Amino acid sequence: MHEPPNSPPPFRTVLSVLPYGVMAIVAAVDTSAGPEVGYLPLVSLGPAFAGLVGGWRRTALIGALALLLCAALGQYNGLLGDRRGYTAMFSVVAVTAAGLVAVRMRQVREAELASVRSIAETAQRVLLRPVPRAAGNLRIALSYTSALADARIGGDLYEVVTSPAGVRVIVGDVQGKGLEAVEAAAVVLGAFREAAYDEPDLQAVGKRVELALERQLPSEKFVTAIMAEIGDTPAVTLLNYGHPAPLAVNSSGDARLLDPPARALPLGLGMHGATPPQPHVHPFSPGDQILFYTDGVTEARNERGAFYPLTQCTAHLMDTDADTALAAIRQSLVDHVRGPLQDDAAMLLLRYRKDDTDAQQA
Repeated sequence: MHEPPNSPPPFRTVLSVLPYGVMAIVAAVDTSAGPEVGYLPLVSLGPAFAGLVGGWRRTALIGALALLLCAALGQYNGLLGDRRGYTAMFSVVAVTAAGLVAVRMRQVREAELASVRSIAETAQRVLLRPVPRAAGNLRIALSYTSALADARIGGDLYEVVTSPAGVRVIVGDVQGKGLEAVEAAAVVLGAFREAAYDEPDLQAVGKRVELALERQLPSEKFVTAIMAEIGDTPAVTLLNYGHPAPLAVNSSGDARLLDPPARALPLGLGMHGATPPQPHVHPFSPGDQILFYTDGVTEARNERGAFYPLTQCTAHLMDTDADTALAAIRQSLVDHVRGPLQDDAAMLLLRYRKDDTDAQQA
């Protein structure tokens, strides 16, 4: 049975009723045990737990209820005018005051976190812009998951640019995580967006991105990436900078990895004098599709340590809707891991439209 979309998380519901439950238990135990045991000061646990959720009014209300309960139990036990009774009531007041201070501090931190999340969402819109659902003869679908909790952006990157030479694509993975990875991704994407539209061939685009990385980032940073170009002919040109080979699936469902003729170093390591990658061309006809991805997909492990078998899951890609097909792959990945992903995972699916009907669905 699914919970309603707006229902509070179970743990938050538990925390909401916890102060009342604790005070009820203390009252029951205190009345049964008698004044000799000394459970009365434990009534202050109610306002102590009150500050975990809600605002200061709720904490103050629970503190007032705890004080009334303490007075009632003190009267019942004959401790209301006794030193122990006054001590218990003072404990309730002191804990309530501390709880009010804690609530204020928590609300300040929550406001700061909300501001940071708002900035992160703005950064996402600037850095990882939504890719077009269609470009030229292509239907495009995207899936991206950051490994950082509550984060929208990480070290993986992607972009689709429609240029005079055709549709140009980049999918990459920055070494490392965190803000440094985001900075490197921003450099690569900025350079690619400029070069993809201006440069006449894919190799020139790669050189522009390489130069940008060398100028703006430390020498130890590198980015594995693959660039693709789809022009007017039924073919795709690939330029692979040490990135996992994309998965091509033809209209019959046959799949194969589009491996480069020779391995090349990632972007950012060109200063070491290595041979740059050479473009390689593969057929890409109506009905075919190509899945680009980062190693967060293929290196995702289950509890037995087995990698996600992407090449064995191509049946999901045969769905007529590209977004649905990619969502099925992602769900299969999550089911394989049975937990949060340990690395950023990006997938970009390109489909060569079969006919006008397919174009209308886009």
